Amino acid sequence: MAIPPLAIGVCSWSLQVTNVPELKTFLDKLGIDVVQLACGDPHHASWAEGEDLPSAALAAGFKMSGAMLGFPGEDYTTPQTIERTGGFGDSATRPERLERFKWGLARTKALGLSDLMLHAGFIPAVGSPERKAFLDTLATVSELAQAAGVTVAFETGQESAALLRRTLDDLKCPNLKVNFDPANMLLYDMDDPLRVLDLLAPDIRSVHLKDANRPTVKGTWGTEVPLGTGQTNTREFVKALKRIGFTGPLCIEREVGNQQERFRDIEHGVRLLRECLAS
Repeated sequence: MAIPPLAIGVCSWSLQVTNVPELKTFLDKLGIDVVQLACGDPHHASWAEGEDLPSAALAAGFKMSGAMLGFPGEDYTTPQTIERTGGFGDSATRPERLERFKWGLARTKALGLSDLMLHAGFIPAVGSPERKAFLDTLATVSELAQAAGVTVAFETGQESAALLRRTLDDLKCPNLKVNFDPANMLLYDMDDPLRVLDLLAPDIRSVHLKDANRPTVKGTWGTEVPLGTGQTNTREFVKALKRIGFTGPLCIEREVGNQQERFRDIEHGVRLLRECLAS
């Protein structure tokens, strides 16, 4: 099912759902029908449907913008723990994570999708001795995805937009793109998302609408807050997305609070985005 330009959606894991009927109920309550779907396995947003998830999701009647893949062992306790454990950053876990990535590609295709989002890990700086092996791994990711007919979008935040831009330019892999999350840039205390949007604009494949404030203590997490109440400047960000010609869905992500609190904040986010799109 085609998704209209700038349709409002939600990330399934933000709702902490465990089965497809529960997700459909929440979507109906929100009055939206677009979702970015967690691939679903025991370590990241698992589904009661298990291997039957694709058929259940396809029969549910909602529209899926893409799939999201997490890796076993990723630890978001602090910025330092995720730097050590995130994505393909640790050379020791790359072989098993490439196998998990292959599984994610198969799940993406089974869902009838052609987009898969994930955290690549902390990209080594230009000149770093670890950079070549890391980029070689991302090139392998591109090759595997290309063979499956899938576009991979890396989440923003942990590195500067300039480093991500340089990395994409160095790789020259047309199926490696960006999932732009403005709040992540603040949570990691990196760029001003509005200032760097144009730098990444040619490769923005998808976005997460989330809000945050920068950390007040260096080396700690910033604070995630409900959409429109933090430093990402949601209204201006939506205007900027329109300006650069982005036409994909606006998928709300909320990763703080219990299920009831998250639903309340996402519901608020849906109302805010409707206002932004109407102005």
